[in-house]
Amino acid sequence: MVYDVVVIGAGAAGLMCAAQAGYAGRRVLVVDHANKAGKKILMSGGGRCNFTNLGTTSQHFYSENPYFCISALKRYRPEHFVSLVERHGVEYVEKAPGQLFCANSAKEIVSVLLTECEWAGVEVALSTSISKVERVGDSMRLATSMGNIDAGTVVVATGGLSIPTMGATGFGYDIARQFGLDVLPTRPGLVPFTLSDSWKERAAALSGVSVPCVVSCKERRFIEPMLFTHRGLSGPSMLQISSVWQPGDALNINLLPGEHAADTLRHARQTTPKRQLSTWLGERFPKRFANALLEWYPDNTLASPIAEYSNDALDIWAQRLNQWQLKPSGTEGWRTAEVTMGGISTESISSKTFEVKDLPQLRFIGEVLDVTGELGGYNFQWAWASGVACGQAC
Repeated sequence: MVYDVVVIGAGAAGLMCAAQAGYAGRRVLVVDHANKAGKKILMSGGGRCNFTNLGTTSQHFYSENPYFCISALKRYRPEHFVSLVERHGVEYVEKAPGQLFCANSAKEIVSVLLTECEWAGVEVALSTSISKVERVGDSMRLATSMGNIDAGTVVVATGGLSIPTMGATGFGYDIARQFGLDVLPTRPGLVPFTLSDSWKERAAALSGVSVPCVVSCKERRFIEPMLFTHRGLSGPSMLQISSVWQPGDALNINLLPGEHAADTLRHARQTTPKRQLSTWLGERFPKRFANALLEWYPDNTLASPIAEYSNDALDIWAQRLNQWQLKPSGTEGWRTAEVTMGGISTESISSKTFEVKDLPQLRFIGEVLDVTGELGGYNFQWAWASGVACGQAC
């Protein structure tokens, strides 16, 4: 079997790339070991798929080369993908500023991609394993469970290591190393934190409680809710900061965003001196969390009106609320991570065509590269943009 382009991986980037190459007149085959296309798309966004973010810029991505993603993101912007889904009649909603989700089901995004591939004449071979990828003259050859396949160009769109139950493997990294490319250390990103000892018990007791906060670590800062779980901390703020957190780092959590707790407490003491601290906390937090704070930090004045609190006592409470520090024991790892940090170094990859420098027959796109977005639709936009740039250049 001979094809102009063989795309390894029937995910977001791979299907997008294949359709573009097909429309350009190439004979294209998509190969995937999974039994279903777009598995990660189907489970993303709670089954609704946060398929883009209207505010996408290069500033929302992590990479050792922060400039690498700029070219592709500029050429294929969020409004381009929105136009595509609108042409296919997909209804969507903006759940948070810029974050677009399917109104009904993520299945619609997979359907759009497969339909585009069909219209472009792309063949898709699922449940097909690849045992070898090699260069043969000016072409590439793949040894697969359906026989040998010759290709003018091979595009690797295998994704990262996150959520292995969806079929994630390190195959793309193996191919990169085989051809002499540098693979940067990988670790789970956009992943919940685990806690240990008493803090794990405290979090478990509050499982399901969500609290607005500002979390910071290593000069990165996110204003999003955090969610207590049976194992630790999750929610948008924790997922975001997990991408910069390293073992041993402490998280700085402001439980009262936009409020200077010391000033507010002093004002409360002056204007409502008979009110108890428990009442004040109950007005600002979910009841279970307010009660938990009082249990975690008991003192002799809790049953007293706020008028009896000294400045020092109020300052101690203000620090707990504005500068709560917590040191996670770890993360939930690849099992629940949404993305992979690190990956194939972009140093040897063209930012315009995504071909390997000095080996244009081999290309890498999407999450397998060392380009990882923040939470909120950015990673899908990178998949679309890198897929389009590569597909049009094949």
